[in-house]
Amino acid sequence: MRSIVFFFLVMLTGAARADTLTAAVAANFTKTAEEVGAAFRAKTGHEVRFAFGPSGKLYAQITHGAPFDLFFSADTEKPEALVKEGRVKDGSYFVYARGVLALYSPTLPVKDDYRAVLEKGGFRHMAIANPKTAPYGTAAEQVLVAMGLHDALKPRLVFGESIAPTFQYVQTGNAQLGFVALSQLVDPQSPAHGKGEYWLPPQAMYAPIDQAAVILKRAENNPVAQAFMDFLRSDEGRKVIENYGYSIP
Repeated sequence: MRSIVFFFLVMLTGAARADTLTAAVAANFTKTAEEVGAAFRAKTGHEVRFAFGPSGKLYAQITHGAPFDLFFSADTEKPEALVKEGRVKDGSYFVYARGVLALYSPTLPVKDDYRAVLEKGGFRHMAIANPKTAPYGTAAEQVLVAMGLHDALKPRLVFGESIAPTFQYVQTGNAQLGFVALSQLVDPQSPAHGKGEYWLPPQAMYAPIDQAAVILKRAENNPVAQAFMDFLRSDEGRKVIENYGYSIP
């Protein structure tokens, strides 16, 4: 049914010029957004340009007038704030994905012996995203607190501005392990794909990383903006999202 509704909307807007949308997108969703955008362009002829970064910085740019049409956050708080501030199209808010946190190491046996690895501390640095700007960083802290290891490991933590540089810390060896997004590990083009080990903390250890999106006011009358959001929620869009290690609430 989703596909039928989406196809009808695209047909209605097909006569319009091939507008280009600009979307502010949380760094953890980079590869997924690029693939969804390519599929949308192939199906409709409309292009979506992406600006990737930490959700907190993207939110700040939006509140200072940055010319974005869409906002895909790595949390729900910032899109909700934009709704309250009257900066979004009415009714456009929705949760598009739920992120999955992973403890990853190219060299350490974290899959089965994660607690022993963390307790023994046979590593110099552990990378996590900045909890002040990145939801994955908040989730990582929650896991360490739940395990009773946060205070002991705090001196070894190094912080990435978002989940993208956090992953790079681990990949380059500047940190021997780190909490990253599962999507960064299952991406077939990722340098970590099929390499090293990862452990998925139980969901009960951290608050759900629900990721919400909105159409911003400047695009509220742009049918292509709505068409892209509908495509994301279509069977084709959902399949891409799930293939990159996300769940959909």
